[in-house]
Amino acid sequence: MTPAQDTIVAIATPPGAGGVGIVRLSGPAAQAIAATICARALSPRRACHVHFRDADGGTLDDGIALSFPGPASFTGEDVVELQAHGSPVVLQQLVARACALGARLARPGEFSERAFLNHKFDLAQAEAIADLIAAADARAARAARRSLEGVFSDRVDGIGQSLLALRVHVEAAIDFADESIETLGGEQVRERLLDARRRLEALLVDAERGRKLRDGVHAVIVGPPNAGKSSLLNALAGSDRAIVTDVAGTTRDTLRETVRLDGLELHLVDTAGLREGGDAIEREGMRRARLELGRADVALAVVDARDPDAGRAAIADSLQDVGTVLWIHNKADLLADVPAEDGDHVYVSAARGTNLDRLHDRLRALAAGPASEGGDGEFSARARHVDALRRAAAHAALAAEHLAHEHLELAAEELRLAHDALGEITGRLSADDMLGHVFSTFCIGK
Repeated sequence: MTPAQDTIVAIATPPGAGGVGIVRLSGPAAQAIAATICARALSPRRACHVHFRDADGGTLDDGIALSFPGPASFTGEDVVELQAHGSPVVLQQLVARACALGARLARPGEFSERAFLNHKFDLAQAEAIADLIAAADARAARAARRSLEGVFSDRVDGIGQSLLALRVHVEAAIDFADESIETLGGEQVRERLLDARRRLEALLVDAERGRKLRDGVHAVIVGPPNAGKSSLLNALAGSDRAIVTDVAGTTRDTLRETVRLDGLELHLVDTAGLREGGDAIEREGMRRARLELGRADVALAVVDARDPDAGRAAIADSLQDVGTVLWIHNKADLLADVPAEDGDHVYVSAARGTNLDRLHDRLRALAAGPASEGGDGEFSARARHVDALRRAAAHAALAAEHLAHEHLELAAEELRLAHDALGEITGRLSADDMLGHVFSTFCIGK
C-alpha cells in the first residue's frame, strides 16, 4: 500500500464533558504538529506532561502527550495522542490548532481504515473493534474481543487456504485432459473438499450465532385474531405497549419492541391477526405481517390453547418459509389440564403471566442457537459475513458436483468463487467501495 501523505486528527473520546478527553493524530506530520502544540519534542512511548500552546504561545490547557512512532502503532503510522481535560471547547481548540498546522479532520473510521490498509489487522478484526465499542453487555464484549483476536479470521483463512490448494490441484489436472481424475488423486481431492465443506458449514452455524449476538434476533409474533399476540408482547416487554381488547382485528399495523434476554437482544414485532377477509386497513396489516415473516429469524406463533388446531390451520401457510417456529399456546390458564410441553410448544397465560419464565428460557435458547461441534466459542459476526459464508458454501457444493462428473474447468471456477467469497470477509479481495461502506460506520476518532 502507498503510505498516506496527509495527517489526520480527531477527538477520540465520546461527545460531552468528562475528566479526560483525547485528541488523536496519525500520519507523517503527526510528530511535528504535536511538537509545535506541546512546544517540545516528544519521547517515543513515554507519557510527557506538557502545556498545549495556541498560535500565539498562550496555554490552551495542560495534560499528557503520548507519541507512538510507526510502524509500531495502532495505524502503522506515526501516532500522537494529546490527553487534555475533557472540555469539548478545549478539545475542539486542539483539533483546530492541529488543522492550522497541516492536519485535516479524519473521516469516520479512518484511523481503523489506515490500520487495515497497513496490515495491522484484517477487515473482520477491524469490524470487531466497532463491535467491541458498541457492546452492550459482557457477553457481547467477550465475543467481539475474540473476533478482534482473530478467532473468526483464522477459521476463515484456514478454509480459504484449503479451497485454494484444491483449486490449484484441479487446475493442474486440467493440463492432463486425457487422464481420468482418479489417476490424479481424484478421491483425495473429493475427500479434502468434503472436509472443507464441513468446516464451512460449522463456521456458518457459529457465524450466525455471532450475528444474532451482535444484531439481535428478529422475532415476529404471528397468529389468528384474538389469540393474545398483543398481550404476549406486553408481557415480554413488561409494559402496555400494545392495545389489548376482545375485538378481533384490534392490531392493524406492526408494533415493535426490543427486549434483552441474557445478553441477547430480541427485536419483537407484533402483527395483525391473520385471517380471511377484513377491511382494507386490516388486509394491509396482514400484508405487512407476512412481509415481516419473510425476514424473521424466529416466528412466535400464538394460538388459543383451547383450540390450537384451528389456530395452526389459520397461519400454517404463512409459516412455510420461516426457519424456526415456536408455538405458544396462550390462555393456558383456561385449560382444565395443561398438556406436557416439548421443545417447540410452550403453554402460557400472557394476561396472568403464567409460565413466562419457561418462555424466556426457550427464547434464550432459540436466540443463541446451537454451537457447531468443535467450535472455538462465541465470536461476533455481521450479516455480510453470514452472506459471504453462504455463498462460499453454495459454490463449494457446486464444485463437488462438477468434480463428481469430472467437469474440471467448472469445478475450478466454483472453487475460485468460493475462495473469493471468503476473501470478502477478511478484506483480502474487497473492493474500495465496500471498504468505504464498512469504515463509514465507525466512530470519528477510531
